[in-house]
Amino acid sequence: MSAQVRVRFAPSPTGYLHVGGLRTALYNYLFARSRGGRFVLRIEDTDQSRKVEGAMENLIETLHWAGIAYDEGPGVGGDAGPYIQSERLSLYQEHARRLVGLGHAYYCFCTPERLDELRKRQSAEKLNPGYDRHCRGLSQEAVAERLKAGEPHVIRMKVPTEGAVELDDVIRGHVSIAAEMLDDQVIIKSDSFPTYHLAVVVDDHHMGITHVIRGEEWLPSTPKHVLLYRYFGWKLPLYAHLPLLLNPDRSKLSKRQGDVAVEEYRAKGFLPEALVNFVALLGWNPGDDREIFTMDELAREFTLERVGKSGAIFNLDKLNWLNFQHLRRMSDPALLALVKSALAHSPLKDSAVSDEGLVRIIEAMRERSTFVQDFIDKCPYFYAPPESYDPDVVKKRWKPESPKLLKALAEAFGALERPTKEAYEASLEATAARLGVGRGELIHPLRLALTGMGVGPGLYDIVHILGQQESLQRIERAIERLTRL
Repeated sequence: MSAQVRVRFAPSPTGYLHVGGLRTALYNYLFARSRGGRFVLRIEDTDQSRKVEGAMENLIETLHWAGIAYDEGPGVGGDAGPYIQSERLSLYQEHARRLVGLGHAYYCFCTPERLDELRKRQSAEKLNPGYDRHCRGLSQEAVAERLKAGEPHVIRMKVPTEGAVELDDVIRGHVSIAAEMLDDQVIIKSDSFPTYHLAVVVDDHHMGITHVIRGEEWLPSTPKHVLLYRYFGWKLPLYAHLPLLLNPDRSKLSKRQGDVAVEEYRAKGFLPEALVNFVALLGWNPGDDREIFTMDELAREFTLERVGKSGAIFNLDKLNWLNFQHLRRMSDPALLALVKSALAHSPLKDSAVSDEGLVRIIEAMRERSTFVQDFIDKCPYFYAPPESYDPDVVKKRWKPESPKLLKALAEAFGALERPTKEAYEASLEATAARLGVGRGELIHPLRLALTGMGVGPGLYDIVHILGQQESLQRIERAIERLTRL
């Protein structure tokens, strides 16, 4: 086995990528990058009954969106392939027969009906569920005869009946599980497909995996894997079992309490940089109070030693905050491309706003936007005149004298030549002084006239972005409409 670090992400193609799966993939990727190693993607599709058409392709595309590039795997290649388990069946069957020959596994001919009856009896007697090793003592002659007769069967591994199975986990420390807690696990099913337990060990060995980084939910299965490594005489990889992801109420993160698929967060407009940053902090910490990281920074900083044991709370407010932070740090050209794409798919797609105008909108809205879509949805007035005016704002801000005041302000704005933002501000202040009113008597109805709203970015930014002619037309339109109310 090579001394180079080799890690893998091995999902089943059973649906969308769970955020927990994204974290597992990310930690493996970061560990490989931090150690100059290789990151392998392997598709574990031996449970054909759960396979979902198109799930593998979707999973690969989602990893690509998140910026997690694998060095070996489907579509990329590598010396340890194939990287889809259903294309490696003969390898598992060969190894299962080898275990039988070594006396570490046996053929089991128990029918589903007998196993069901066994489970019912154990449940009634309040016993731990598990196989009763009914076929473990069959003679070689009896086994050969039943195989020759074509009886349906599985292959089970032999688990010690006493003692304990022990391992050292990078995150958990020393782990010891009593052998009596383990079952004689099926390793080859009646359809000749392997179970997860055999396939994962055979694949990890033949693919040279040095570190197995996976979720805490796999920890109870790990002693079975340790036994298989021991039976084959193979070197054990280092294990690191990641903490559970929890809802704010500390229950396990699940679909019942919110979105769990990466695609759902992507559809809501979260940036891949923000989601990756957020997921990286679900269990790992840099050792100080830093919270905002790029992928390159994460790769430089990441160590398994800084991954904790306790469950990590999935805090959506934190994710929103990180999305805001990454959005405000994005360069104008990068953000412009995203806003243009969002605008092209919005009801305001026919807007004639130029790239220069979009950049100004981005500058005005950057501190007010958590998502790319906010550069459109929170300020539709930049793309089209308001069709209506917020009635609460009208009631509070539109006074009987407002039409007269706005007409005077429009005349002042109209007299400006190539006005700047500062020129609009100076003109408004001069008009207020000349009319003997407070600036607010002009500012509030002007904002309403231009946007239909009572809140938004700086008023002079709005006037400057809309331009002189458009602003004057909107003032005139508002006076006409609101005077009729």
